[in-house]
Amino acid sequence: MLIRRGCRVFGLLLSRCSPSLVLSAVPSYRLSSSWYGVKRRSYWKYLRRSILGAPAPPYKRVAQTGDPILRGLAESVPPERISHPDTQALLKKMSHVLRSCGCVGLSAPQLGVPLRVIALELPENLCQMVPPDVRAAREMTPIPLKIFINPSLRVLSTQKISFPEGCSSVQGFSAVVPRFHSVEISGLNEKGEPTSWRAEGWAARIVQHEMDHLDGVLYIDKMDPRTFVNVCWMEVND
Repeated sequence: MLIRRGCRVFGLLLSRCSPSLVLSAVPSYRLSSSWYGVKRRSYWKYLRRSILGAPAPPYKRVAQTGDPILRGLAESVPPERISHPDTQALLKKMSHVLRSCGCVGLSAPQLGVPLRVIALELPENLCQMVPPDVRAAREMTPIPLKIFINPSLRVLSTQKISFPEGCSSVQGFSAVVPRFHSVEISGLNEKGEPTSWRAEGWAARIVQHEMDHLDGVLYIDKMDPRTFVNVCWMEVND
């Protein structure tokens, strides 16, 4: 009881401090999963980072909010560079990470590359994991792999639909976000050929979400803040 009460008092004091003061008030060796869920890096990982430096993009994992790359404005890909091995390697890595992480959409900035490239896919098996009534309400249908380079967006319907939405760059959280019901996305495909697609319902939501990433915008910038939740809150409380 005394320890718990002491923690409450300490937490209250920290809540009145500036962020920089909070970090300086807590010794680094105390920052663990019990302190704000901070993940500690093992000594060997620390040593490896010190010797080898940070991993080079494109990353093997999705960048998390806090990484400056997610707040920057992505640059267009010169059409003549689409066939270049580096660009093709990026597209291949995006497709691999998209599937290995169970994502339905991914942007190049999320892998540390500030280019205007997005990949979308909603496989049949992932679609079937959603209850039928939820699929119907959200207008969810399978989407074959689609890649758009230098995409542009046109709103087809100004009607906005609000549903819970998550992001692989804001892992563990969800919030209700309003999105246009139908849009058209145009750009170049992996071969440098012009392509366009009219998307509705959940597909339109995925398109708008990934387009936002290219402009340094996250769904938390557009969410209803009262609906922002930790999707594992029950497990945390247990």
